Amino acid sequence: MNKSASIALIITALDAIGIGLIMPVLPTLLREYVANETLANHYGILLALYAVMQVIFAPILGKWSDKFGRRPVLLLSLIGATLDYTLLALSSSLWMLYLGRTIAGITGATGAVAASIIADATTVKDRTTWFGRLGAAFGVGLIAGPAIGGFAGQYSPHLPFLIAAILNICVFVAVFIFFKEKKINLDLEQQNIHDTSESSPIKTPFSTLIKPIILLLFIFFIAQLIGQIPATIWVLFTENRFQWNSIEVGLSLAGLGIMHALFQAFIAGFLTRKFNEKITIIIGFISDGIAFILLSLITQGWMIYPTLILLAGGGIALPALQGLVSTQVNQSSQGKLQGILVSLTNLTGIIGPLLFSFIFGKTLALWDGWLWLIGSILYVGLIIIYALYSKNTVKTQRQWLINQTH
Repeated sequence: MNKSASIALIITALDAIGIGLIMPVLPTLLREYVANETLANHYGILLALYAVMQVIFAPILGKWSDKFGRRPVLLLSLIGATLDYTLLALSSSLWMLYLGRTIAGITGATGAVAASIIADATTVKDRTTWFGRLGAAFGVGLIAGPAIGGFAGQYSPHLPFLIAAILNICVFVAVFIFFKEKKINLDLEQQNIHDTSESSPIKTPFSTLIKPIILLLFIFFIAQLIGQIPATIWVLFTENRFQWNSIEVGLSLAGLGIMHALFQAFIAGFLTRKFNEKITIIIGFISDGIAFILLSLITQGWMIYPTLILLAGGGIALPALQGLVSTQVNQSSQGKLQGILVSLTNLTGIIGPLLFSFIFGKTLALWDGWLWLIGSILYVGLIIIYALYSKNTVKTQRQWLINQTH
């Protein structure tokens, strides 16, 4: 077992539990400081505030982890999360909530650093397997966290935040004692991106990236954006079409979360080893696309459950895509790359809910399946783009390497 990669999984799972702990009780905590008529606004702003800070600062922290090491940036991130949860646990006014979420967003590099540790500690052949496990660890944490938070929240809306703070302190101590920084080995075979950071006159997160990897990042962004469709409209869709109650919705989401974690942990790596990343990505896109079409057409609530298998199967695409993208940059740029991926993911978390809730509301009177159909069409477009250009992407980058070494 890869020790460093395993530590990254544990850190990610505990981080997700901490995030999940606060989800059921944040609205309740807000009610102590705001009127009911403004509750939704403040709740939305707090969620968006964290995401916006992540979009801005995740690439910066990722780059710092390349320059100063994974360990110090990871410890900084854990300190930030602990401060956030402590402020919320001890909060006596609204500004403390806003300050806490701002600090958490600015310092929240756990995901990017954990992914960078995976990239540092694994071979190209095994990378998709470990990225799949990383996604599964986060998913399991998000399943366990709300359950623990909901139970603790019965005693006090402040208690889950206190538990999350203590959890982060424990992780901080564990990382400080047990995680040893590994010296990065710049394997030429993985040095597939020309680092122009010294010569580029414009310093942006994309300054060191040539066109082929930008295309892969575009595919990653659109795939993450499409993934916001079920996250945004699942409750609204199932309530409208099948008149489901909160228990039925919760069971379906829990089932999807468990299956999604299993597919990412076991199937993504298996398919990549048996075939390659390209085929695994396309299989994932096709699986999700078919699931979206079926969701637009099904007429009975029970039909959702077999469809969940296809929807969970779509989860294999992103670990394979993340693994592929990570092989296109040298090891000294992994933190920056993973920070960019976190930034793009959070950007879709801002755009997606706003865009898709608006579209769903506007098309609901005509047909509640339009958004699923739009998502499936977007997947067809992604498959065509990826199938046409992925081969040229790899060939272009490898040819650049050959030219540089002769």
